[in-house]
Amino acid sequence: MTSYDLTEILRKLLCLPAESELVEFKEAKTTFDSDKLGEYFSALSNEANLKSAQEAWLVFGVNNAQEVVGTAFRADPVKLQSLTKEIADHCTNRLTFRGIHELTHEGKRVILFEIPPATAGYPTAWKGHHYGRDGESLGPLNTDERHRIEGKFQQQLSFERGIAYSNASTSHVLALLDWEKYFHLFKYPAITDGAQEIISRLVKDKAVIRANGSLQITNLGAVLFARDLRQFEQLAYKGMRIILYEGTGRTGGKRETKGQMGYAIGFEKAIDWLNERLPSVEEIHSVRRETVPMYPLRAVRELIANALIHQDFTVSGSTLMVEVFDNRIEITNPGTPLINVLEFINHISVSRNEAIAATMQLFDFCELRGSGIDRVVEECEKHQLPAPDFIRGDNYTQAILYAPRPLREMDRRDKIRACYQHACLKHANGQQMTNQSFRERMGIAEKNYSIASRIIADTIEEGLIRPYDPENKSKKHAKYTPVFH
Repeated sequence: MTSYDLTEILRKLLCLPAESELVEFKEAKTTFDSDKLGEYFSALSNEANLKSAQEAWLVFGVNNAQEVVGTAFRADPVKLQSLTKEIADHCTNRLTFRGIHELTHEGKRVILFEIPPATAGYPTAWKGHHYGRDGESLGPLNTDERHRIEGKFQQQLSFERGIAYSNASTSHVLALLDWEKYFHLFKYPAITDGAQEIISRLVKDKAVIRANGSLQITNLGAVLFARDLRQFEQLAYKGMRIILYEGTGRTGGKRETKGQMGYAIGFEKAIDWLNERLPSVEEIHSVRRETVPMYPLRAVRELIANALIHQDFTVSGSTLMVEVFDNRIEITNPGTPLINVLEFINHISVSRNEAIAATMQLFDFCELRGSGIDRVVEECEKHQLPAPDFIRGDNYTQAILYAPRPLREMDRRDKIRACYQHACLKHANGQQMTNQSFRERMGIAEKNYSIASRIIADTIEEGLIRPYDPENKSKKHAKYTPVFH
């Protein structure tokens, strides 16, 4: 956020008639109890979930009369930002501040702690205890509120069982669902009993249910097997969009396609369309030149499949987007991830759409074991591409693949991200990262080992990796392991 944005946020908060379930002001002149800070984080996070708010705010440097008095709390920026890890270490799902913002207002220092809502289904706890708010008061989260937060996850899980099209006849079902492709994907034997055999199969796989003497097409059936998603009111805008741009910005769109078929029957077609249009590069081998895709196709395919199955279908007004620029591919899906983006590598599979995920995996469109992101990172390392980026937005998740770029053109964040992901991948394979393994990953010559050492040191400083054996004083033989968040 810019200084102007932060000033506007503070101004609006100061104009409120009083503190609320979503806003708390504290003077915090020089110090503030860390446990109390964690309790406020838990309470404000839970209240943001209950009120379907995008965030809650804890403000230091403002008294109860909502007058700016300034704060000297953790004046060192490094120590201030380290609160992010301190909160994550003791909170559910390692949830932490979305941002810790410093600004100067009327010559006085103010800190704005931006707190995300609790993840659907998981009330935010601080050291095992759940907190909430009654107006301006801090206290335990009551049983009803806890059940409401937990129930939101059940609402999301029930999407697949929801009805996309009700009171359908047999002919309606056969017209709306591509049963031919459905039979092909499941490798079912040839039909011998006509329409009723088709319907029986669809009912067995929960794509269709029988109710009150008629047929109902479930969201699961429509999302995966619809001939045209636009025929289903709630799914009309859930088709995947692919946009190709000229340049690195969004002002030069040159081509676009909008998928209208269900994901299972349209996935390969969408991937083929994209692959035919992705840029290529020429690699020079010892005896020949070879034209290869700029991006590893396995990585592109895995990220798109992940975005399709992990999206939050309850988010309205947005759809899955694949945007191709000259220097990157951005894949964005509605809904925040259920786990911390730093844990994407080597994490067990977690999906809000379990039946969709299981079916797509059955067709070999994606991984179900949680190894999909590992494969993406592995492909980027194999081709010595910049490390992919994974971003948790306000109500979206984004994965970015970057085009080839020399080390000298990577910024500090790019290098640290590559180092952390390399350590995670080594850990997933039962190994540890070394200076040598990281040099090989980044294409750094042995004589320039100090460059790798500097990046490793920066990554340790960020709290993302640590020495595997702290007692080993030899830099040459040092090994490193990730710090999981």
